[in-house]
Amino acid sequence: MNDTKRFLLQVALAPVNGSRFQPTGFPDIGAATFQRPKAGTDEGWEQCLLLESAQSMANRLEAVGWDAHENRPVDALAGLPYVRVVKEGQFLTASRLEAHRLASPYIKEALDADGRPFGEHLKERLSLTEGQPDDLRTIAQALFRIDPLSLVHGVFFAEKSWPTQPKVTRALMAEIEAADVREAVSGGVKKDHVSPRSSEGAGSREGFGMVPFHRTEWTARSIVASFVIDRAQLRSFGLSEPATDLLDTIARWEIRSLVDEPMRLRTACDLERLDDGDLVDRSGEVLPSRADLEAELRTAIDACRDELGDGEPIELVWSPAKRKKGKAESSEEA
Repeated sequence: MNDTKRFLLQVALAPVNGSRFQPTGFPDIGAATFQRPKAGTDEGWEQCLLLESAQSMANRLEAVGWDAHENRPVDALAGLPYVRVVKEGQFLTASRLEAHRLASPYIKEALDADGRPFGEHLKERLSLTEGQPDDLRTIAQALFRIDPLSLVHGVFFAEKSWPTQPKVTRALMAEIEAADVREAVSGGVKKDHVSPRSSEGAGSREGFGMVPFHRTEWTARSIVASFVIDRAQLRSFGLSEPATDLLDTIARWEIRSLVDEPMRLRTACDLERLDDGDLVDRSGEVLPSRADLEAELRTAIDACRDELGDGEPIELVWSPAKRKKGKAESSEEA
């Protein structure tokens, strides 16, 4: 791994078709606009837009490593452990899919091979002690053996019943911003060729009749995706050098995999790279090709075999009825 504290990469993007795009929206806010000083000058501000949030980009970076058709990690990440949850023998979810990763209730409350909620296993593995501060290195070592991607994308165990609520912040961060933006207002109408005047006794609320609507999209002078790998944080985990290198390689592979393909973020937001030249970070480090990074991954995973274990998924069972029964029995014994 490069000895820099940060890997900082910016990638210029543009709409695949036309010049308009639909940004991410937030309840009660709509498009997230903001002002910033104009680049290259000490005077004036420009209107900008958060086109894709850090939370959404984290989801998209994680998604490149998951085969949704087969419900398993892609081949490039084979050999890395993770948690897999089944219900009645069928795949339900995994730590690579859950918004809170290993802290998801579908992970913590699922049952292990001994019939215990996996949250109890996690609490033991993380070595949490009442009245003692969390030991980040112990936590990182435990998470590395359960699902190392939780160290790349972060996890927060907000479990009130635990002695502490350990948190690992994201080591890989990303967002997409558009600069010097303008609204592009348009509209349309939902046609009802059967009953355009709602003569069947129902109105637009039920979906009958001719329903006009408006739409606000945006244009921008520039669109830039920004990526940051916090290498200082990866080193702070206190893992072995091969394990730290593996986490950094996973992060770089996810970035390369995301930007190599067109980014269809929403129905009306389909972006692609402006050029196909080398991707170079702020320090001059070149981001290798996806094929080269996948070769690095294979080498890095093999180098960490002792720390990763057999690399097989930890399979849990989601059984709400058994969980409720177990809790009731525990309270009677107490």
